[in-house]
Amino acid sequence: MQHSPSGNTEQFKQSFREEAREILIDLETALLELNERRDDQELVGRVFRALHTIKGSGAMFGFEKLASFTHDLETAFDEVRTGRLEISTGLIDLTLAALDQIRDLLEEDSAGAPAADPVACAKILEQVRLLAGIAPPGKTNKEDGPAACSVATADAYGSGPMRDWYIHFAPGPDLLRCGANPLLLLRELGQLGGLAAKASMAEIPPLAELDPERCYISWDLILSTAADRDAIRDVFIFVEDNCELSIQPAPVSLAEADASTAACEADRTAKALEDKRQGTPGRRTYDTPDTASSLRVPAAKLDQFVDLVGELVTVQARLSELAARHDDPDVAEVSEEIERLTSALRENSMNIRMMPIRGTFEKFRRLVHDLARDLNKNVELTIEGAETELDKTVIDQLSDPLMHLIRNSMDHGIEPPEIRAANGKRPMANVHLSARHSGASVLVGVSDDGRGIDADAVRKRGIEKGLLAADAEPSEAETFALIFQPGFSTAKTVTDVSGRGVGMDVVRQRVDSLRGSIDVASKPGQGTSVTLRLPLTLAIIDGLLVSIGDAFFVLPLANTQECIELTQSDVETANGKHLANVRGQLIPYIRLREYFNIRTPRPKIEQIMIVETETGRYGFVVDLVLGDCQTVIKNLGRFYRHVQVVSGATILGNGAVALILDPERLAQDAVRTIAHGQRGRPPASIAAAVKQAQHEGAAHQRVM
Repeated sequence: MQHSPSGNTEQFKQSFREEAREILIDLETALLELNERRDDQELVGRVFRALHTIKGSGAMFGFEKLASFTHDLETAFDEVRTGRLEISTGLIDLTLAALDQIRDLLEEDSAGAPAADPVACAKILEQVRLLAGIAPPGKTNKEDGPAACSVATADAYGSGPMRDWYIHFAPGPDLLRCGANPLLLLRELGQLGGLAAKASMAEIPPLAELDPERCYISWDLILSTAADRDAIRDVFIFVEDNCELSIQPAPVSLAEADASTAACEADRTAKALEDKRQGTPGRRTYDTPDTASSLRVPAAKLDQFVDLVGELVTVQARLSELAARHDDPDVAEVSEEIERLTSALRENSMNIRMMPIRGTFEKFRRLVHDLARDLNKNVELTIEGAETELDKTVIDQLSDPLMHLIRNSMDHGIEPPEIRAANGKRPMANVHLSARHSGASVLVGVSDDGRGIDADAVRKRGIEKGLLAADAEPSEAETFALIFQPGFSTAKTVTDVSGRGVGMDVVRQRVDSLRGSIDVASKPGQGTSVTLRLPLTLAIIDGLLVSIGDAFFVLPLANTQECIELTQSDVETANGKHLANVRGQLIPYIRLREYFNIRTPRPKIEQIMIVETETGRYGFVVDLVLGDCQTVIKNLGRFYRHVQVVSGATILGNGAVALILDPERLAQDAVRTIAHGQRGRPPASIAAAVKQAQHEGAAHQRVM
């Protein structure tokens, strides 16, 4: 039997890396939980199994240094599981440090990846051996040996009664091509207890038909172990999708199992001969990638797929425009069918990109643990809404803002234990991460129960830096917004964690790039809460298309509640004030014609789009409501990156360009503009964006 070419081997090594990264995240979470609940034997077993899986599968896929490094860690938690070693802060910290080295060892062969530090690895192993009483390589106790190793490993998996398991293992056609070695799997299985194996040769074809890169041998095994089914299945975790695997409690003794195994082999041999006689090749059903319940896809391919779906949405809009222009029932029918299929494809492609935020939240447990140790503070991290789903593109860009918010909270917000005790607070402080859906947005929050933000100190610092006039009386929201300015900090000293006024600026820039917003709430002595409002997706949204003169705009459908008419008599009834009576409730409205400085005749009857925002309901006055549309979001470019009220642009079916409005920021900016007496005079960049969109739309229409 031969292995496949190095190209295929590298492909499957990469698959192992991806699986191992997920195991390492779970392992890190289990270690941090174990640090808080040191008598939880289930967590000990979870840590041990993760280390054992990484070690065994790493060796199988050629990661020899990784397997060797992980071996002593596995042995240490074997000692914990059998009661010969107690969990300590030192062991937890050493294992967490070892995880950092394992990550580097995992990526060491990848192009451009940093190599693991051999000195750090050696030092960690030396300390682990000293702590656990493990003999260095080459120095073993007289009772140590393969048998002792097997018993110790089996004991670490479970302390219950020994029982027999019947295992049928038949490698799939591609198992060898992925670099796996069935004999190493059987050897690892044997470490769980007593193993009896019977190999079946029934599937081996004639020499002329034999594929040298395929394993035709299958095994029937009886395993006597205290381990449970999940522990046995962990041995096959990296090949389970490419093999036929059955794990069942054995109802017979080891002696009777031989007869049962022989009978099974005879049945398979007879079936193979019958298939050959009838001219139908015998085939097993494997859970290969073609039939697997899940499939791992590179992110780049997924992004390309969504981009193509976006282009299809644009083309479908053009087809709908043409169908409406030509009174042809056949074309209209085809257009409606394509619109239905495109809508379903678009919804499915968006769902594929949606991921729970749990992975991002969980990795901050390590950050909180390390910072609490470095700052000599007692802090726990609590998580709420970890299953909330968000576009993968948004999740990928969320790590840095959350990291800076947590670091700032730990350094400036959380008080030392003695100060908390003096103020009547419990010594253990809390940092809380939360996520929840709100319409077409997700609200991600970082809060703490620390000292809060000193609004007066922020205001004074703002005056010192020239961000506020000396006689200014900013609102609380405007005051707290200053902390996100570049270089702004009220810290008297700079620490290794924060104090340079850089982190919060990074938060603002990243959230702005995601078309999100930030809200800060704080009470002195009680804590601070920072809420990030982020869009569910950055690719395609449902919107309402409206027009003002020759300009087109899109309002997100999720924010829009209803549409009402605005007549001249309605304006006179309100005495010229921008207020609309909606079923007895007065709703302030904003004339987008005036706001965007569009100089075209105003129609006699206008439309008010009632939109829900974080600060309440507002109306946006437009000329016409043209209907709903699926909107592919395109960036406006760097020249308009400071135009906060516009989320992006889209190309309509007729080739015109429409600006996608952000109702939250539009309402905030309009209220702020009116408060400063600048009604009808929008910022030049906004007016320029509208004119540029009209110009580009005209160019597109000429091309069409």
